[in-house]
Amino acid sequence: MDYLARIAERRIEAALERGELRCPELEGKPLRFDSNAFVPDDLRIAYKLLKDAGFLPPEMELRKEIVTLKELLAAATDGEERVRIARELNRRVLRLNLMFRRAIRGEEAQVALRSPMGTKSRCS
Repeated sequence: MDYLARIAERRIEAALERGELRCPELEGKPLRFDSNAFVPDDLRIAYKLLKDAGFLPPEMELRKEIVTLKELLAAATDGEERVRIARELNRRVLRLNLMFRRAIRGEEAQVALRSPMGTKSRCS
């Protein structure tokens, strides 16, 4: 574990001991992981509607395609076919990475515009 991780771990442990991280209204309930952290705010409602209708967001569709291409690449024996699959795999990975970069940049811009005093925790 690197130095920063150890510092973070100590601070988390200290906060746990002081009870600062307790949130009684959420204790004993399952965690919800349907957050679209990499989806811009203006697209989240549309993605939720698509998800509820059984469609995948473009990022998840790309991830599925990447997994399939990796499996095809592992099974391919012809050299030319392997090159073609590897190129397509690289294109898909690049596209996915660009989607995440754009989303992160958008999130950073939104965070920079927010006032740190304007947000309130549900458990405060």
